[in-house]
Amino acid sequence: MYPALGYVRPTALQDAMTQLVEQDAKLHAGGTDLLGCLHDQVFTAEQLVSLGGIDGLDGMRFNEDGSIAIGAMTRLTDITDHEELQQRCPGLAAAAAEVGSPQLRNQGTLGGNLCQKPRCWYYRGDFDCLRKGGDHCFAIPGENQLHCILGGASCVIVHPSDTAPALIALDAEVAISGPEGHHRMPVADLHVPPSEDPTRETRLTRGEIITEILIPPIRDGRYSSYRKIRTRRAWDLALAGCALALSFDGDVVREPRIVLSGAAPIPWRAIEAENSLRDQRLDETAITEAAKAAVADARPLTKNGSKVPLFEGMLREELTQAANRG
Repeated sequence: MYPALGYVRPTALQDAMTQLVEQDAKLHAGGTDLLGCLHDQVFTAEQLVSLGGIDGLDGMRFNEDGSIAIGAMTRLTDITDHEELQQRCPGLAAAAAEVGSPQLRNQGTLGGNLCQKPRCWYYRGDFDCLRKGGDHCFAIPGENQLHCILGGASCVIVHPSDTAPALIALDAEVAISGPEGHHRMPVADLHVPPSEDPTRETRLTRGEIITEILIPPIRDGRYSSYRKIRTRRAWDLALAGCALALSFDGDVVREPRIVLSGAAPIPWRAIEAENSLRDQRLDETAITEAAKAAVADARPLTKNGSKVPLFEGMLREELTQAANRG
């Protein structure tokens, strides 16, 4: 059963921010995660503040300088199906196509996908876990097959977003509006690791709303992709995933970006793997070393050790495909 709550549909962004600050309210975009959280009593709310009545929060702009702006309320289906975006940012289009099911992509939004709550079954279940204000993480000694192998601390969730790794690989930023004004933030800085605060997912403060996602100009020779391995073809979250964005100078990799999904409590930038590829030809030796570097610091839990070779093998395949591009 859903709790009794109010619903407002402001037509101006300022009104939406005011409602969020003044009420015990939650933001309603596509609602695909919000309604499940309310139903499962992950959190409560007295009122929902819908963004559906505010103009200008969806759609895409392809700017003259080559940059791209995507409204936070843009549906994932619209990202997947947009031909120009597919050509310029194939990794992002592929990531959006891997989210949930067709029904969820038709309703879910890009901003919502960045800000969704963890899918850990303890967090979603009737457990007073650390992330919900309890005193420990039940997954550490418990059923942790799908949990993190990197970046774990007191809470071992994996970040659920497919689009966040792809956007981080593209050096994207989010535009944020709030009671204190407007600012930008790299998507790479948006999410809060549990070592910093296990009760928060993002750095958004009360009343702040993501309005746009901003992708800088795509340089010539940039290759991007997204790969997701999961138990079922639809609905499931990533057992292992990776977003690649590789800038090539001939056959030499100049500016590699490798961001893992299903690996850590936040989208995980594989810095050591990137460093091993920079200024190298993408041959078999470089590919093998990069794949090993990506999981060198892995600390699997009691039941998810299989994730380490899974990530390594996936990265070898994806980097080999990048080497054979065109």
